[in-house]
Order: sequence, then C-alpha cells, then structure tokens
Amino acid sequence: MSISVEKTHVANALVGEPEVLEDGGNLAQHPSWLSLKAAATSLQAVQSQDGSITDAGRHADAAASVARITMAVTDLAPHFAHDAAYLAALVVDFDRWTSDGFGVPDFYDSLLAFQPQQHRVNGLRHLVVFPMYTQNGSANRLVEAVLIEVIWPEFIGELEAGYTNKLFVPIRFLDFTPGYDTNSAVLFPETVAMREIPTFTWGAIFADREAARFRRVVRAAAEITRLELPADAALLLGDQHLTEETFVMWDLIHDRTHMRGDLPFDPFMIKQRMPFFLYSLEELRCDLTAFRESVTIERSELASPEARRHAKLVQYAVIFDRIFRFAITGNRVRNYDGLSGQLLFAWMHQHGVLHWTDTRLTFDWEAVPDVVIALGAQIDELYWASIDRPKKAHWLAAYEMISKTLTPNPASTWARGLPLEVLAGAPKGYTDQVLDDEFPLSMFFEALEKKMRTVIESTAGITGSAVD
Repeated sequence: MSISVEKTHVANALVGEPEVLEDGGNLAQHPSWLSLKAAATSLQAVQSQDGSITDAGRHADAAASVARITMAVTDLAPHFAHDAAYLAALVVDFDRWTSDGFGVPDFYDSLLAFQPQQHRVNGLRHLVVFPMYTQNGSANRLVEAVLIEVIWPEFIGELEAGYTNKLFVPIRFLDFTPGYDTNSAVLFPETVAMREIPTFTWGAIFADREAARFRRVVRAAAEITRLELPADAALLLGDQHLTEETFVMWDLIHDRTHMRGDLPFDPFMIKQRMPFFLYSLEELRCDLTAFRESVTIERSELASPEARRHAKLVQYAVIFDRIFRFAITGNRVRNYDGLSGQLLFAWMHQHGVLHWTDTRLTFDWEAVPDVVIALGAQIDELYWASIDRPKKAHWLAAYEMISKTLTPNPASTWARGLPLEVLAGAPKGYTDQVLDDEFPLSMFFEALEKKMRTVIESTAGITGSAVD
C-alpha cells in the first residue's frame, strides 16, 4: 500500500464521524460510562472463572447489572458511530446471556462486529465491553469494560505502508474496570468468551502503559546505575507523548515479525509445550528485528525526518526496556521475557559495548547497533538451520546458543547433558528437565532487582496520565 493510499484511507475514515473527533468532552466522566463501569464491576464479583454465574440467587441482581450495561451502551453509542454494528450486537449478546440463565457467556457475534483495525485514526475512541481475561492480570473471563483511543500519528501511517501490519492497533487508556488495573497492556480478541474461534483480524497494545512504565523504570535505573543518558534518550523520560509514539513504532515492527522470516514453523503462536527459553528467543528475535529495521530507517535518506527521529529512539527503548524492566520483572518461574533481557545485557557486555566499571554503567553508543544486530543475526541463523532439524535437536541447539552467553543454573540437567533415556524419549521428558530458573540472575541483576523492586511494583495499573 502506498503512502498516498494510506492518507486517503484516513481521510475517508473521518467521513460520518465528526461527533467523535470534535467532541471535547471527557467520556471517562460521562454518567453512562460510570454507570456501565460500576455495573460491570458488580458482575465480576459473582462470575465464575469461565464467566458464568452459577448461583441462581444472584441472577436477579446480575440481570439488573446487565440492564444497566446495555442502557449505558445505548446511551453512549452516538459517541462511537464507527462502532455502531458492534455496539448493537453487544446489546444482543448481553440480553441473550441473561435470557439463557447466565451460563458460559458467548460474545462471538459482537466480537466479529468489532473491527478497530478498519479505523486507525489518531485520537479515535472506542468503548469496549466483553467477558474476557486480561493478560498479566486476571485469568478469569469476567465482564471488563475499557474506554480507549487510537494512537496513529502520520509517520506511523507512512511506515505501515512499508511495514505492513493490518492487524495492529496501538491504543491508550481513557478508563477501565479492575481487570486492567494490573500489568496488562494488551487487548486481544482471543481473550474473549465465545462459542468458536474465528480468524482474528486485530490486536491492540496499550502504548501509553508501555511508555509510562518505561519512563518510570528507566529513570530509576539510570539513577541507580549512574548511567548518563544520551540527550535524545533523555527526552523519552520527559515526554510521554514522544515515548508513546516510539513504542508504537517498535510494536508495529515487532508484532508483524512473529510470522515473518525463516521460522521453525510458527514458533510462538501455536499453543505448544516447549522449553520456556524458546519463547525468550522468539520475543527477542522480534525485538531485535525492530531494532535492526530502526537502524536502517535512521540511516535512510528516504525516510521522513519524524521516522528517522523515532527510529533512533526505538533503539534506546528496546535496550533499556529489555535490560532494566524485563530482566527483573516477575518471578523466576520460566520467565521468558526476563531471560531475553538477561541475554541482551550479557551479550552487549561480553562484546565490549556495555560496561559496569567503578559502579557506573556506560555504553559505547556508536558501536552498540552493530553488536545488537549481530545477536539478532545469530538467532536468525538458529531459526534458518532449524528447518532441517528435528524439534528436539532445535531445542538443544537453542540451549547451546544461549548458554554460550548466559551461565546456566549449577543444578541444571540440561547444562550437564540430558541422559540417554531422555534424549531417546518424548519431548515431554526434555521440558520436564528444564528448571523453573534455568538461567538465574547474575550478581548485577540480583543487586539491581532489590533496588528496583518497589519501582517496578509501582507500575501496575499505570497509564499515560500518571504523574511521576
């Protein structure tokens, strides 16, 4: 798709939606939204994990809460003309859930009608209500409601013409129910309760939460490690809007990479049991692809000034988010995001572009891009070779690659060498031998985690409007 076509699409998307873009009111304070939010929260208290309400004695109150929700949706619908079909189907799904006795909810019809990827217009708002679980939040499929708006600056529209990703919808929070007062920063259709699984056509990421977490964590980490940030990197810590746009660019390229390249046959999306470090490599591969492409864009005379500026910032974001936040966030039970941050840090240190000397962290910034790109190339080579390998052999090769940079747990069976009966057996035997903390934190990260723990915990539920 050319840039001119993208601009035409945006212009056409505005037709018939002036009330959405010109309404300066704060929908988060609208009485109908507040009523909907309260009613959804009341329902959560009586729902089971699968979303049903099994206690018949609660059905009357639940029906009243649903009636408040559908009344609020109908009242708010004129603010979301672009979602008219979805909001109408939503009312039908809620009414059917009530009339069917509050069994396992089925919002298949309204989910199919919700198509936010068709209107990627900067500032466009959506009202989203579904029984769903929130990743990194609740595993229960409860009724959640969220007010969001799209982040789609002009330079992103231009980039998307080359880095095509029709499913990607970057968003920011306006308000939400308790399921999003957590670390969850995604809105995915596969989390919704439905009778069958459709072909998914969109995936939304809360760039404002990602940006706000990044700013708070990196500010603290830079102070603790006495890191002197480059001037352009320091701008991210002071400008939420700039950081949001940077994360949108990063996510745009990262997200599309999961299905591109010489892959060991859909390495991440299929629900399969495999050693957690394989997920680490897949996430890091996508991040380092975004890093590599950002270096290319920054150096390109054909890219717009805005794209080149943000491309440089994406490089800082990938490095700092991975080593300062991901590496020490969460527990040590098969933490694949944490492992990818550890691997990136150790790789840069061992290749001489990251230094921890005299209790001060420094980088050789001019040499950083080539070293980071080299790690991505090594992962790409592993993937390319995997096409000709049995699955278990690929797992062993991946472990060997990681353990050349990161020191395994001294108790690791994988590090000592899997016994013959495991090697000759089913893949389950391999995964059973992987320790929860197969690659423990280094002494550097152990110390950093203790100093950063409170800061990282404080980012739960954070949004771009947070004052920090």
